[in-house]
Amino acid sequence: MAEFDLKRLFTKHAKNLQGLLLRKVRDPQLAADLVQDSFLRLAEQQRHEPIENAQAYLYRTAHNLMIDHVRQQQRRKTDTVPHEAFEAIIEDGPELEEQAVREQHLRRLQAILGELPERTREIFRLNRLEGMTHAEVARHLGISDSSVQKHLAKALAYVMQCLQETE
Repeated sequence: MAEFDLKRLFTKHAKNLQGLLLRKVRDPQLAADLVQDSFLRLAEQQRHEPIENAQAYLYRTAHNLMIDHVRQQQRRKTDTVPHEAFEAIIEDGPELEEQAVREQHLRRLQAILGELPERTREIFRLNRLEGMTHAEVARHLGISDSSVQKHLAKALAYVMQCLQETE
């Protein structure tokens, strides 16, 4: 195809092709870019090997470029996280770190409590974790109030000692 033929093809089809693409992509700049790319590809291909039906090649190329662009946009939409989600992650960052530290401390406390004698562990759980008073724990377990206090003092001293050793 001679240079004159490419110019003639452009003059005859560029506006129509851009209108068709604009209806599909709804972006004038994108439609114009796709038309330009289509003509560039036509010119490149023509240099390597003659094209029988340049008009059909042009329209097919434009259609394929449009499909490629749409697929690329869809991939970008699914591959990226919206800006708001990043803000939420950033805002949650310290909160998540604090939660992780709390969970780590809780696991450590559970391990320490697991080392206590069963009765002492039970008294600690009822008082500190379930919120029962000394008198309620004593009635619940059928022991004296002073026994509850001794077990709690023993548990607290052991927990504090273990926590200080790990720091």
